[in-house]
Amino acid sequence: MMDDRLKRNNRTGRETRAQDDLQRRGPEEQFVSSEERRRAFRSEWLQEALPTPPEIPGFHLCWLSSTNQYDPIHKRTRLGYTPVKAEELPGFDTYRVKAGEQEGFVACNEMLLFKLPMDVYQDLMAEMHHYAPLDEQEKIAIQQDQLLGAKDSHGKPLVMIEGDGMKFDQTARVPVFG
Repeated sequence: MMDDRLKRNNRTGRETRAQDDLQRRGPEEQFVSSEERRRAFRSEWLQEALPTPPEIPGFHLCWLSSTNQYDPIHKRTRLGYTPVKAEELPGFDTYRVKAGEQEGFVACNEMLLFKLPMDVYQDLMAEMHHYAPLDEQEKIAIQQDQLLGAKDSHGKPLVMIEGDGMKFDQTARVPVFG
């Protein structure tokens, strides 16, 4: 007695799968262009859990966490951030806080929408992302100069500059932050 399930037929269904493999398109062919592919890759890393609010002219908008102990909201309010009221953004009534100390403000989960005047935002960004790195660069240049003069007990230099070294004398203009 022979069980039909144990029949060996090496050809059954194999041609179909092989044909299907040939007809399948690769993932790169599913995108219209390389720009769309890059956009899809970028969107994988974006936080899209929060709605994108419309712009308020003259202000920079950002979502702040009400639970972040390292960057608390009171610290941001001292810098000039103010909460956005639901009336300021058309179509954001569903994000209005109904009760509590943030009543009337725009919120999504534990995140609150805040605004900062654009001139203050530019000053803050310039300080944190232009001037502070320049100060650190200056400290590195001083350390480098001090190390260049260092010699071991036999008078041999401890440090040698490779190539052109670091170009600390170049100045960069303060960028406009978006």
